[in-house]
Parts: sequence; structure tokens; C-alpha cells
Amino acid sequence: MTSLPVLLTAGVLGLAVGSFLNVCIYRLPRGQSIAYPPSRCTRCGRSLSWYDNIPVASWIGLRGRCRQCGERISAQYPIVEIVTAGLAVLIVWVTPSGPLVVSRLVLGATLIVLFMIDLEHQILPNVITLPGIAIGLVLSAIAPPGLQSALIGAALGAAVLYAIAAGYYVVRKEEGMGMGDVKMLAMIGAFLGWQAVILTLVLSSFAGAVIGIALLATSRGTMRYALPFGTFLALGALVAMLSGDAILSWYLGMFEPR
Repeated sequence: MTSLPVLLTAGVLGLAVGSFLNVCIYRLPRGQSIAYPPSRCTRCGRSLSWYDNIPVASWIGLRGRCRQCGERISAQYPIVEIVTAGLAVLIVWVTPSGPLVVSRLVLGATLIVLFMIDLEHQILPNVITLPGIAIGLVLSAIAPPGLQSALIGAALGAAVLYAIAAGYYVVRKEEGMGMGDVKMLAMIGAFLGWQAVILTLVLSSFAGAVIGIALLATSRGTMRYALPFGTFLALGALVAMLSGDAILSWYLGMFEPR
């Protein structure tokens, strides 16, 4: 059982990582460097002092506004930090110690960034997904699911969504899914293996269908409304990562003779 000090450490480090993820979420879609310049107000350009850059606490202390110009600071910043910290604690709590913890923490942080970027911009940057595939394969070589399953997972993830996208284009003569989704599912397969790819695709498709139907029912969308599928892939992958074995065991158990 994971000790309380370890969980607290994971939470504190998660807050710090979440602060960095906010930088990635804002700058990567805009083609900006994540290393330079230091964190600053997006309106007046004032560089943030260390005491204005403490995760969650600084946002609360500043009441969600820039100290110099008064520009409102989005609540997204503390939310991402809190979610990252909570996910880090959950991963450390439920995952046996070893390389698998590192693999899941890296994937979890990556999925948070992709979720937020796709939700706002409907893009999944290659600078995240392509290195993510390589990192996933390297980590899978020393941790579950193993390199073979990871290679199959990456190939299967790319092939399935590419086939769906190509089929949609042939039928409708327009793009229905971006290549970013293809690369993202390949990355998920590289981290989690081929079985998790199938589960992720089922869960994300179901979630996307439910949200799509809800939008139609409430007249907030049309049949041509573009849903950011990467956000659903991120959610499905998180469920598959944390509860995939239990879900698959439950599903397969339904077919066992009684």
C-alpha cells in the first residue's frame, strides 16, 4: 500500500508539472517556445515573479487577475494544475512501484495537454504525438505491456483510425477525421498496448456519440458539427490505463459458461 508521504509528494510534484503543462497548452498551438521567454502576462507582457507563479495559490492570491494590468487569468490554469496533481496521486496509488509508474505518469501528463489543446483549437500537434509514440515504445520495452504489444498497439491504432478516415473521405468526399487523431491513437497504443487501443476506441466512440446526440437534442450542434475527437481519445485512454484490466475481465467474464 502506498504511504501517505509518497502520495503527498506525488500531489505536490503534480501541481508543479501541471503549471508546466499550462505553458505547453498555451504556447504549442501558437508555435511558441516552451522554454523562453519565462512565464508572463499574455496581455501586458509582464514577467511573473516566483511568488506569482506558485501553482493554484498564486491564482487565488491574485484573485484571478494580473498584478500589473488587471487582465483576467483563466481558471483553466488552477484547474489543470489540480487535475494533474489528482491524476498523479491516483496513478501512484493504484500502480505497482516500478517503471510502469513512470510510463503512466508521462502518458497522463501528455493526455492532459492533448485534451486541452484539442478542446480549444481542434488540433493535435505533431510535436507531442510523434515523440510520444517513440517515448511510449521505449518505456514499454522496460514496463508493461511489453515492446511487442506496444508495437502492435501503435500500428493498430494508426491503421484503424486511418482506415476510418479514408473510408469517410471516399464516401463523403470530405475529411471527417484529422491525421492528428490517427497519430494520437498510435501513441496511446505505444504506451498501453493493442488491447487498450481497442478499449480506448470503444470508450471514446461511445462518449463522442453520447455528447453528439446531446448536442443535437439541445440544438447546440448539427450533423456537421466537428467534435474534437482527441478529447474523447484522451478520456478513453485514461480509463483504459487505470481500469482497462478490470473492464476487460468483466467483459470476457460475460461469455464464460455458468
